[in-house]
Amino acid sequence: MLTSARNTLYGTVDSVITGAVNSELILSLGSEKLVATITNESVKNLEITIGSSAYALIKSSSIILAKTKPTRISARNVLAATVSDVIKGAVNAEIKMNIGNTTLTAIITNESCEELMMKQGDEVYAIFKASSVIIGML
Repeated sequence: MLTSARNTLYGTVDSVITGAVNSELILSLGSEKLVATITNESVKNLEITIGSSAYALIKSSSIILAKTKPTRISARNVLAATVSDVIKGAVNAEIKMNIGNTTLTAIITNESCEELMMKQGDEVYAIFKASSVIIGML
């Protein structure tokens, strides 16, 4: 499978909470948990069950970075990560991070990169909404 999404995170479905239209999925990524909201129809079509192996696709531009763990925010996903590389371009910077053995990439503006003083080895938090996650099944 080829996609334009920079991030593919593999995990196991821990729970499925079904609502009127959408369901909330929680994927275990090892030490971290990821939350996704998808339609009930997608849960049915993908035959998602607890214990299923799945993957989450997240666009790098959907990820917000913070140096301190945010509290009281509406985004459901706040993943602890370690910066492995900072690549500055003309306008944006590509921040590569490690979450365990998984690489996660975020694209932020150069101005934000400078304000956060992003550098290799920094501990950061990758933040994104549950609705920014696309789920696929293995």
